[in-house]
Amino acid sequence: MTLALAALAGLLGLVVGSFLNVVVHRVPAGRSVVRPRSACPACGHEVRARDNVPVVSWLVLRGRCRDCGAPISARYPLVELGTGVLFAATFLVLEARGQLAVLPAALVLAAISIALAAIDLDTRRLPNAIVLPSYPVLAVLLVLASALGGDWSALARAGIGGAALWLLYFLVMVAKPGGMGFGDVKLAGLLGGVLGWFGWGSLVVGAFAAFLVGGLFSVVLMLAGRAGRKSAIPFGPWMLLGAWIGIFVGEPLWGAYLGILT
Repeated sequence: MTLALAALAGLLGLVVGSFLNVVVHRVPAGRSVVRPRSACPACGHEVRARDNVPVVSWLVLRGRCRDCGAPISARYPLVELGTGVLFAATFLVLEARGQLAVLPAALVLAAISIALAAIDLDTRRLPNAIVLPSYPVLAVLLVLASALGGDWSALARAGIGGAALWLLYFLVMVAKPGGMGFGDVKLAGLLGGVLGWFGWGSLVVGAFAAFLVGGLFSVVLMLAGRAGRKSAIPFGPWMLLGAWIGIFVGEPLWGAYLGILT
């Protein structure tokens, strides 16, 4: 039953991922994500329903438009597949912990994470159109999770975590102008709230992991000659990856660290 439900979560993620491709393409341009229907950017033909099946359609069409033969970026099926995998993994982790009450919030965060990471890599922006509405949506879902689980202390941690991570990123932005944008600060408050709900360990590990993984990636780019000390590298994807590390393994890692200290 658990694997069947995880598969359903994965299928839901594939469908959501198909919509996220539209979000990634249109939101930075200020266009509606509802209308018009998706069309080939090369020839303008609308995408047929049978050609809009997540992952499968891209494979059947061999990555090309049915009408004009123009190549379709592999990012489309990768976004769909990545969303499906993240949805399934999130269900499995939360089910194992007995935390399914927070599953809706976690899945919303998963969708937001995929969209924002792709947009930031493309445009070096974290659009307010996605980040700001996510605050009330996740706040309501976290309140619901606390009510269903009877754990109001988790909600208090969420408030403290959101404020703490927002302040940390704001201070970093002020201390090093140009090194971090205000979009990162706004995203930090959102991520801090969710991480705080899961626990102090998730919050600390998630915050630290973002800087660690992002820093290592920057070093690799410099060693490979792909970037210099002053190169602008989007940090949003690493914040999001760090947050998911915190959600998935933050508490046991933090517990192991405290165990070493004692």
